[in-house]
Amino acid sequence: MYNPKIDFIYLSEQDMIKAGVTNMPACVDAMEEMFTLLHKGDYRMSGVNNDSHGAMVIFPENSPFPGMPKPTTDRRLMAMPAYLGGNFQTCGVKWYGSNIENKEKGLPRSVLMMILSDIDTGAPLAFMSANLLSAYRTGAVPGVGARYLARKDSRVIALLGPGVMGKTAVAAFIAARPEIDTIKVKGRGDKSLSEFISWVRTHYPQIKKLEVTDTLESLVHDADIIAYCTSGPIGAHNYPKVKRTWLKPGAFLAMPAGCTLDDDMKTPEVRKVLDNTGLYEAWFAEIPKPTHNYVPMVGMQFMDMIHDGEMSRDEIEDLGAIVAGEQPGRKNNNEIIVLSVGGMPVEDVAWATKIYHNAVENQIGVTLNLWQTPELR
Repeated sequence: MYNPKIDFIYLSEQDMIKAGVTNMPACVDAMEEMFTLLHKGDYRMSGVNNDSHGAMVIFPENSPFPGMPKPTTDRRLMAMPAYLGGNFQTCGVKWYGSNIENKEKGLPRSVLMMILSDIDTGAPLAFMSANLLSAYRTGAVPGVGARYLARKDSRVIALLGPGVMGKTAVAAFIAARPEIDTIKVKGRGDKSLSEFISWVRTHYPQIKKLEVTDTLESLVHDADIIAYCTSGPIGAHNYPKVKRTWLKPGAFLAMPAGCTLDDDMKTPEVRKVLDNTGLYEAWFAEIPKPTHNYVPMVGMQFMDMIHDGEMSRDEIEDLGAIVAGEQPGRKNNNEIIVLSVGGMPVEDVAWATKIYHNAVENQIGVTLNLWQTPELR
């Protein structure tokens, strides 16, 4: 007879660290495994095409209710659900609360939680602190891209935005290309730059050169791997630019935040890769046009270009197909490749599942009881 008792584990941020959430090489491996399942179709996210980023509460510019939040920069209240098959066989949802003004209160910009559930009953398996979970899976995806799309002899990273996203992207790049020995960085203030430099020296003593630059052109000049990791107001005119004349042959650009490509970057010789084509198609169907004004990822610039007849749909490549071996990775040392990283809840489910199993195996976390028997059934 089925036992109706339900227990689950609660994992604080410190528990998550003990269970390995900051193990970037393992996270990159988990994302690589996830991308293979993504390409096979053994997953589900929300939306009519099963590829939606999630469901977000939208606040109006003007409300008659004085207590209603304003749509300030990077304010998000959002649920991101997904199912992932293969060896994962779990489902879950990340709850995303974010406001750039949190920093004035001594809080991270985002405060995140993850619920991991049994795919058969829907019963909770774990309730997790998810800031580190989200940060590491976000950084790990550019790392997967670097494994397949960066030059094997890559040594120089160019990073715009030395915050949390920038740090995890750097960690993933080094995991994917361990011969990296130089980091160029551009930030908004001395404090964040100083903290980033200290972090690099502590965790990656193999980095021989750290260079702070003042302009985007000097930042990306001679870089093998480039990542823009800053947040800011929406609107394509606000996003940091990339000009082809700034780039060396063979540059790989992994963009988990906003950017805009110049006309010379739009040509077919520049390869354009998406982390999941369906994600961008879902965004394109859901939001006003031009979509790049509302979703800052460069993949939305690609979608707008297709819509406007500036490029063919066939020019878009999919990272899952590349990881699965059905499309080529880097073809030569001179091609420039741009990877748009949109972020997906299947990534959270993948990394949360690995951490959950580590926690159970090592008896990490606090066991909580939902009920012995349900009052209503």
